[in-house]
Amino acid sequence: MCTTLDTQAGKFRISAHPTVAESPTRAHPARLSVTDGRVGHPAGVPRTISTNRRRETWDLPQVATRLLLASPVDSALPAIAGVARAVGLNVYRTESLLDLTDEREGLGVELLFDRLSRELTTAEAEAVRVATDPPGEYTALVTRLLTAPTLAVELARRGITAEVGVLAEAELWSVYQPIVALDGGAVVAHEALLRGLADGREIGGGDLFFVAESADWLPRLDRIGRECAVSGAAPWLGDTDLFVNTHPTSVHRPQADLESTRQLMEDAGLAPERLVIEVAEPSAVAEHGHLLSVLEQYRALGWRVALDDVAAGWASRELLATVRPDVVKLGKALVQALPDEGARTIVRWVVEAAHRVGAQVVAEGVEDERAAEQVAELGADLGQGWFFGRPEVLEPEAETEPESDEVRVPSR
Repeated sequence: MCTTLDTQAGKFRISAHPTVAESPTRAHPARLSVTDGRVGHPAGVPRTISTNRRRETWDLPQVATRLLLASPVDSALPAIAGVARAVGLNVYRTESLLDLTDEREGLGVELLFDRLSRELTTAEAEAVRVATDPPGEYTALVTRLLTAPTLAVELARRGITAEVGVLAEAELWSVYQPIVALDGGAVVAHEALLRGLADGREIGGGDLFFVAESADWLPRLDRIGRECAVSGAAPWLGDTDLFVNTHPTSVHRPQADLESTRQLMEDAGLAPERLVIEVAEPSAVAEHGHLLSVLEQYRALGWRVALDDVAAGWASRELLATVRPDVVKLGKALVQALPDEGARTIVRWVVEAAHRVGAQVVAEGVEDERAAEQVAELGADLGQGWFFGRPEVLEPEAETEPESDEVRVPSR
């Protein structure tokens, strides 16, 4: 059965292609099947927990009995010293350094961290460096001091200001949401979204990346996300594209940091142009100079670039002109604001600006037929949302031997 959507611009059909959901209320697919050489989504309950999960080891802080703290903020160290004395630590203080020792086998340090998480502002905690149980040997000591995390990061890694177990104990994998051509209904791509399983509960990508950013593990999790996306999609991706989210600041030295993803693509036999790296517009604006150097390496590898959450404004105009993305994505909030006239104006501007630089436009958050009609009318090329399919684990179905018409006579 086909769903025909009539718009003022004409008609487009969401065809009976097996990879496209026909209604937001129909049962969604559970895994990919291979039929006549095509990969499709059979009807059923969507499966979101993969059997092929990845477990990582994260360097969590141990019990500490001595702390060295330094900060350029004049008010930070006196405040910390006062709390340290209140919880029974021995305090030695100079103008720029605080040396704290605990005679209760780490209990006082834990009390200190708990108090500081409530009494210091986030800005103060980020302006303090802390080295736990510093070594006595000179080179090791200098190395520890130069690489010491901020107090904010230390508090997150100890699970005081972030639920660090969400990430540290998680098994990780990717789920995939289809991206559909609004003209014809064919699935042309999938967006990979990272998921985790910790203590029997499924963890969304937003929570995983929040913990990673709080604990200063964002570059590592960003790399893991890319690798999970590629390895999970390799068996079934075919000639469709793979969209993967990333953050520009997670890539410090592009050529080195992206090598594992490039090698994984090559080992999986996936053409480089199949990979589309998504960069959110706010990140692109904040990290504009660094972004351009990272984008240069993406394109040198043959990957394509998508600019996410684009809206009308001077920042967007500058980004479209300088980044010249291959794909522009309209955010869910903007799409779901339709048919508001202000939202229509923004969508129309973004579509026209994107097409001028040769980019395709994806409308995210399409959750019903009305939204599909509206974004198609306004010129979007592709759609993504629950109307077309929910994020789920996709795996090729094992091929079965065809039944034979031959009559077999049992041996005696």
